[in-house]
Amino acid sequence: MILCCGEALIDMIPAPTSGGGRGFLPQPGGGALNTAIALGRLGQSVGLVTALSIDMFGQQLAGALTASHVDLSGAARVDRPTTLAFVQLRDGQPEYAFYDENSAGRMLGAAELPPLPEAAETLCFGGISLACEPGADAYADLLSRHGAGRVVLIDPNIRPALVRDQARYRDRLGMMMARADILRLSDEDLGWLYPEAPDLRTGARSLLALGPALVVVTRGAEGAEGYLPDGTAVSVPAPQVTVADTVGAGDTFIAGLLASLSDQGLLSPASLARLDPDQLKVAMTHAARVAAIAVSRAGSNPPWAHELAMPHPS
Repeated sequence: MILCCGEALIDMIPAPTSGGGRGFLPQPGGGALNTAIALGRLGQSVGLVTALSIDMFGQQLAGALTASHVDLSGAARVDRPTTLAFVQLRDGQPEYAFYDENSAGRMLGAAELPPLPEAAETLCFGGISLACEPGADAYADLLSRHGAGRVVLIDPNIRPALVRDQARYRDRLGMMMARADILRLSDEDLGWLYPEAPDLRTGARSLLALGPALVVVTRGAEGAEGYLPDGTAVSVPAPQVTVADTVGAGDTFIAGLLASLSDQGLLSPASLARLDPDQLKVAMTHAARVAAIAVSRAGSNPPWAHELAMPHPS
């Protein structure tokens, strides 16, 4: 089982109203939730470790997760409000305003989390849950206590506006990345972490020095590049599609990557340490295709496995 550990929130997506004005449509969102739903739709055994509110939005999130076959036995149910993320699209790119004070996810304490499912073999961390305290410390503690022997993926998905103490954030993120087998970052994330790096390869080398078996950098319409510790780089293009928006694109890419590695029998620390370029290319190509279908739709709406057998949208 793959466990996605992090935020589950409501994306308030801009939408026209019947009166001709503009409103917001509440849709399930958050990095961990998006990845979990995408994995469930791709036929993977997946669970979500998070804090879900018992409010109306929390019930909406639980319903969406269950409908996509996501196990919720690792989720804490709490009497705090759900985080709301109001989305504004600029040229198809999302900008967010978060309403997160005293929320279910942000105030998560390590003691609130149920025991991890025994079948958990992979832990996937990322998103705003790594930036917003005290919840961020709960996830760092979870990795420290339960990461050994499991595949660990870290997706920083850095939101600079949410980083209140940059030194503390960098220290915590650095410690977590040093425990990772896989790091997935956008080119913007890499630029924030290593602003002096002249190119992606140099930044990726700095990350590989932390010890992961694989670093993958996604570049939107420019595709993605994967880097192995021996210096090998693998590039895949982004399929050409008409983009509705990019909400959840990186989260869905992660799901496609993990699903392909799992299907290839490579989702273990030992197998990832021996990953070869051909295996990586298969996984990244699959991830790019899954993400391409998602961005052709409004909001975060990853494809089901049967949709991958159809021609991708153009």
